[in-house]
Amino acid sequence: MAIAWGLGSILWAEIIRDVYHLVSHYYPPLYRQHVWHHRVFRRDLTFANPKIYQEAQWHNDFPECLVMLAFGIGLWWVCQTFTPDYQWAAALGILYTLLFLVSCIARASGSDWAREATDATHKPGAFLSPPGNWFVNRPYHWRHHFDDDKAYYCGTFTLVDKVMGTALSLKGKTIAVTGASGTLGKALLQQLHLAGAKVIALTSQSQAVKISIDGEFVDIKTINWQIGQESELASVLEKVDILVLNHGVNVYGDRTADAIAKSYQINTFSSLKLMEAFFATVRTNQDIALKEVWVNTSEAEVNPAFSPLYELTKRALGDLVTLKRLDAPCVVRKLILGPFKSDLNPVGIMSADWVAKQIVALAKRDVRNIIVTINPLTYLLFPIKEFCQSWYFRLFSQAPATLNLQVAQKNLGAIVPANNLTIDE
Repeated sequence: MAIAWGLGSILWAEIIRDVYHLVSHYYPPLYRQHVWHHRVFRRDLTFANPKIYQEAQWHNDFPECLVMLAFGIGLWWVCQTFTPDYQWAAALGILYTLLFLVSCIARASGSDWAREATDATHKPGAFLSPPGNWFVNRPYHWRHHFDDDKAYYCGTFTLVDKVMGTALSLKGKTIAVTGASGTLGKALLQQLHLAGAKVIALTSQSQAVKISIDGEFVDIKTINWQIGQESELASVLEKVDILVLNHGVNVYGDRTADAIAKSYQINTFSSLKLMEAFFATVRTNQDIALKEVWVNTSEAEVNPAFSPLYELTKRALGDLVTLKRLDAPCVVRKLILGPFKSDLNPVGIMSADWVAKQIVALAKRDVRNIIVTINPLTYLLFPIKEFCQSWYFRLFSQAPATLNLQVAQKNLGAIVPANNLTIDE
């Protein structure tokens, strides 16, 4: 009980801090104070004027600390009233807040040491990892300043952003979707468009992709490509913030040599090559903070798909994505999807539109493994499988992990021409 009160009081302080930050962006009197904080930093997180930095502490951080302290005292009073034996534990949140208050005053007084030691999310320099998932790091907070100031509100833990759906902003993002002529591809384009993204359709079909918005068809920028031509998309990927790898093929019960080669080439190696090409575009701090890859691996990673080659190739893709995540320069999300109705699975149970809505909603909550299925076992088995496999790869492989695609494809047989293949999920 003491541990619960102690940790809970610290978490409570952080929640109050994040809610205060959120309110500051919507309540004009608070925003006039908070905007000092946004005036300080350049895009490289250096600040132009030390005096403004000091003033920002008094205008924003100091009142924020006072609000945290008031609510911390309130929680301590609740503990003292109902469980007085643990009031000392609840006081940890007050002490935690006092540390914030003291460091705020030190920064406001011009202490360079206090700024270096306590203002970790605003330190300039190269980003060493992608945005954090459960904890706020510099790339995560950078996005609040320079991507969308109506998102990424959290200061230490990302819990409030996850609950609010502000842990990832899609507004203004350029998002390319492969398999865009398929049922799920079109549904994703529609939902991403509604979320404010600039969408690009990547398809093997010759027709331009259209989506329905409020009963009217909207033309989507469409780029035609074929399997084996992944390198030709390099110039396109340079301008893309989020790449959604959604294409695939299902040969059902066919197990011929051609079927094996086709399945691996389309379902596994094509996505891997596009992911590698996209990784090559991640060069700057902004790229690290904003670029992402979403990979549709399907729940075939952990459950039978009743189509052996689809299952084998999607499982192989999922395993390779787990491996590549260890060294990925940007966020990589998995889409672990159950049976939705599409051209590849006409007997699917879920609606592709509903699946796409869930994917976008969970992505906004920064869920890295997005599971959408009717099978409850997937929600249990996949996290166990992903955790164990990730640590297995971490312990028994060395960075950087690479895969010789040409050799691997050669071992599977001749390259299958992409013409007339249905590769859109």
